[in-house]
Amino acid sequence: MIQDMPAQQRRQFLQWLAGLGAAVTLGPGIAAASPNAIRKAIPASGEKIPVIGMGSWLTFDVGDDDAARATRVQVLQAFFDRGGALIDSSPMYGSAQTVLGHGLKQINNKNALFAATKVWIYGQWLGVRQMETARELWDVARFDLMQIHNMLDWKAHLETLKAWKAEGRIRYIGITTSHGRRHAEMERALAKEPFDFVQFTYNLADRDVEQRLLPLAAERGIAVIINRPFDGGALFGTVRGKPLPAWAAEFDCTNWAQFFLKFIVSHPAVTCAIPATSRVVHMHENMGAGFGRLPDAETRRRMLAHYEMIAR
Repeated sequence: MIQDMPAQQRRQFLQWLAGLGAAVTLGPGIAAASPNAIRKAIPASGEKIPVIGMGSWLTFDVGDDDAARATRVQVLQAFFDRGGALIDSSPMYGSAQTVLGHGLKQINNKNALFAATKVWIYGQWLGVRQMETARELWDVARFDLMQIHNMLDWKAHLETLKAWKAEGRIRYIGITTSHGRRHAEMERALAKEPFDFVQFTYNLADRDVEQRLLPLAAERGIAVIINRPFDGGALFGTVRGKPLPAWAAEFDCTNWAQFFLKFIVSHPAVTCAIPATSRVVHMHENMGAGFGRLPDAETRRRMLAHYEMIAR
């Protein structure tokens, strides 16, 4: 019985139950239409997208496993049911693009899809082939965002992307990194070239981009996508067994995933975060960060101090 559970376990169970109930109550398409969903503008156009997107690294690389594919369809459905739009992938992610394409064919309410993938290969001609293959795998008319993955041969690919954008074959151009050692090169690229999006790592344990890249993106009017928002899952290990602070309710936060994500997307320069998951219940938790209030600057400092106290 619930009343016999330890207090912390009881709180976690009730939070999970509330999230499950919200998912059932909302139903397909309802959250997508919610005026309360938090969206931020893409500076290059003013178009607004939800602040919580979806990554696919590791989680969608399941090959031809029918059972795993069926689970990923459920994850995708939950993403769209809770108002999702931006899905990010890459040819680097094994079978993820194939699995995404398979899953998207099964989804009923995918009209909000903001399709984002990457080119990750040496050579301009090979890059063209790779991007055309990606479009076939996703089965989309065009990508909303094409990014140069980890800056690989970025000058060659940028030439192609500029031409494709002018022709209407893609809508936005981006560049990414998940390695701090490329930050200096990334800074030079952003300062020189007209990128619409940039993607890099930012979370409570890795805040290097606060110094230069986030301010530069804001200055240059570049939308920011945040990868590795949970530090590869390490943040959950840090807080395991620790209760969520009661004051998290002040910004409509009910679990640690939302605590981590709301810290990120409340940064003025951040447009969207892309957590990845293979579980429906975790998708509902993640998407909950895109609703309600966001912490202000003072609360963000309090969140950081609280996390650092736990991490000691």
